[in-house]
Amino acid sequence: MKVMEGLLYSEDHEWVKVEGKVATIGISDFAQHQLGDIVFVELPEVADEIAKGEVFGVIESVKAASDSYLPVGGKVVEVNSALEDEPELINQDAYENWIVKIEMEDEGDLSGLMSPEAYEEFCSKEE
Repeated sequence: MKVMEGLLYSEDHEWVKVEGKVATIGISDFAQHQLGDIVFVELPEVADEIAKGEVFGVIESVKAASDSYLPVGGKVVEVNSALEDEPELINQDAYENWIVKIEMEDEGDLSGLMSPEAYEEFCSKEE
């Protein structure tokens, strides 16, 4: 399992990279391994307003479909449309192939997220 420094992690296995008021969000390496071969990614629409904790998309694999929950609330400013045609990109590199970029409403949303070290410990209890 790969965990990247400089990112924050949610208990739902999303990662967050913060640049100013924009949060880039994807699923962790742990999550993509649990899902198996990803065959479909449902993306939100640009300009959608999504609250923290709400579903922002669905990732389907050969094993199951899994909702993705937004770890920070705000407005969708960009989606990774490459995933529509090549959802398996997430399996190839879960950190390179982000899902959505959000303009955060409240940077306080970040306070509930885990450091890479805390996330590794969290995952070790789930395995």
